[in-house]
Amino acid sequence: MNKIVYKLVYNRKKILNRKGEALVQVEAYLNRRKKYFSTHIYLKPEQWDARKERVRKHPNAEALNRQLYAFRADMEKKELQLWRQGHAVTLEALKTELQMYPSGHSFLSFFEQEVNHAAVKESTRRNQMSTFKLLHEFRRHVQFPELTLEFLCDFEVFMRKREYHANTIAKHMKHLKQQINAAIHKGYLSQHQHPFRHYKIKTGTYRHTHLNPEELKRLERLTPDPRSPRLQHTLDAFLFCCYAGLRYSDFTSLSDRNIVNIGRERWLVYRSVKTQAEVRLPLSLLFEGKCLAILDKYATCPADFFRLSDNSNVNKRLRVLGRLAGLEKPFSFHAARHTNATLLIYKGVNITTVQKLLGHKNVRTTQIYANVSDRTIVHDLKSHSR
Repeated sequence: MNKIVYKLVYNRKKILNRKGEALVQVEAYLNRRKKYFSTHIYLKPEQWDARKERVRKHPNAEALNRQLYAFRADMEKKELQLWRQGHAVTLEALKTELQMYPSGHSFLSFFEQEVNHAAVKESTRRNQMSTFKLLHEFRRHVQFPELTLEFLCDFEVFMRKREYHANTIAKHMKHLKQQINAAIHKGYLSQHQHPFRHYKIKTGTYRHTHLNPEELKRLERLTPDPRSPRLQHTLDAFLFCCYAGLRYSDFTSLSDRNIVNIGRERWLVYRSVKTQAEVRLPLSLLFEGKCLAILDKYATCPADFFRLSDNSNVNKRLRVLGRLAGLEKPFSFHAARHTNATLLIYKGVNITTVQKLLGHKNVRTTQIYANVSDRTIVHDLKSHSR
């Protein structure tokens, strides 16, 4: 088998663009034939050393040279992969392989395409894409050779500076590890390059954030500025989920068809996005029917009520609402579900009933709410002392 010979060439067409720059390409030579592959890197003539095939006199010369090295190395890996799989090694086959990830062998491009083409639930896809977006904020360009232990540690520091909880950091690290495993499986990295070999994903003790009755009342009494309708909408959606115990994904998947009449009562009937369990909620019997009062506010456009911005923006608005209500406790949209479970148990609702209302498949999942606060202990003791 003849080996493909690779060479970096600059300004092959001898033409500069309007910025006075020209493209760097990889020339692939095999059996007296050549093909050229764009590196998407444009330079001025004085910034290229033709003899050494390197970038020079450029403020980002070191990073660009790493990128060029990674680009050429990735082409060689593709060639080796074709050979190992028993395929004919031709310039056309190499081009086909490279077109699978057309944006230049970037790990971020690989990550994005893997998630978009994965056979997973839409909620899982959104969750994994949150890690992709965070990585993109951390570094806009990540080549495969840059995935080192140092990279992982720097990414962890980046998240810690944003005051992410240890378990949130662990979640993003698990998503990152999953895609690095996929890259190794597909030949973009070798096993000995696996950065997680010497990195341990650390988790912390997680306490479910919930609102106590006084905090919930503060939000119920809050009237946001009418000039900020999104704040009011977010508040109404959050309170609705406090009363109904819904996840963000379940709330945003609802429509007016999920509100059904059974006898003379209005029920919310839906199938959980996460567990696919059917949940049936008698709205008039939950928290004095407060869900119904909110639904009536949106009677003319019920579909709009269930449409929210992405979870991140909703949580930002909740932080604003918390400050307006004078709450010192930070909370996210998911705190509504924890609040619902905690207050139902506090009111003395049987735990198996709470399990059904939350759509938990196992009662052990529900039991984490049984001892979440000292208020529950005081309430139970007072109830038995009468």
